[in-house]
Amino acid sequence: MRSGVRRIARHVLGWGSLALGVAGLVLPVVQGWFLIALGSLLLSPDVPLFARLLSRIERHLPFLRPHLDRARRRLAAGEDHPDRPPGER
Repeated sequence: MRSGVRRIARHVLGWGSLALGVAGLVLPVVQGWFLIALGSLLLSPDVPLFARLLSRIERHLPFLRPHLDRARRRLAAGEDHPDRPPGER
């Protein structure tokens, strides 16, 4: 059940980030591209379109691969905070 709650939370945060990112493309105070990238990363495990998008980004911008891999590991492990040791909540 815990993984189901995380999946739902990932979807809510991912789609919300995408919506804010699209709005941020026209609003000057919101970082649109960052929020679109965050939403794509959050949704990539469940939505094939975003998985393909990230794969294409990795191919064309290989210097981003280590950062994307680290973000994927954090999402898979469910880490809340990068400074917190694994297993401590």
